[in-house]
Amino acid sequence: MQNDTQNLLIIVGSVREGRFGPVVASWVAEQARTHGGFEVDVVDLADIDLPLALPAVPPKFAGDAYPRPAGMAPLTTALERADAIIVVTPEYNHSYPASLKTAIDWHFTQWTAKPVAFVSYGGAAGGRHAVLHLENVLTELHAVTIRDGLAFPNYFTAWQDGHPLDPEVSGYAKTLLDQLLWWSGALRSAREAAPYPA
Repeated sequence: MQNDTQNLLIIVGSVREGRFGPVVASWVAEQARTHGGFEVDVVDLADIDLPLALPAVPPKFAGDAYPRPAGMAPLTTALERADAIIVVTPEYNHSYPASLKTAIDWHFTQWTAKPVAFVSYGGAAGGRHAVLHLENVLTELHAVTIRDGLAFPNYFTAWQDGHPLDPEVSGYAKTLLDQLLWWSGALRSAREAAPYPA
């Protein structure tokens, strides 16, 4: 019998010194635990070995034999276990951090037929340019991106003591989590019923 609780992975995408990502991710994890539909895991890419040089054989063709560094194991394991993923990303020069691209490129099947939502932060655009680019990349990996994300424009004035100042944001977070829970249940059932046609 299928467990109704879905495994949610929250990824802290920035590794930059002085980054705000862990604050946002901690709040998102708090919202997800309060929601009650998820078992929550948080992986900070600053704690993961992410070499820029990739092996000659792409993971698409190497399968489980893909030679990843030992220090990448916590991320790989968390991605494989996840039924749903939330990516927390800033916007750097109208796109997302190189650390996120590296983490994505070291994996392939781990994203397949899983829902991915985005929580972004930045200046006036609130990280939306980064999310647009991530949607394109993750669609290529057969992930299902969720429409209703969260964006925090001018985050440096919009947060206090680890929480957003806008009282309506918790409601938006619930919508994101409700949609993510629906998709994660539907896609897990589909993956269990039949292999994804790749």
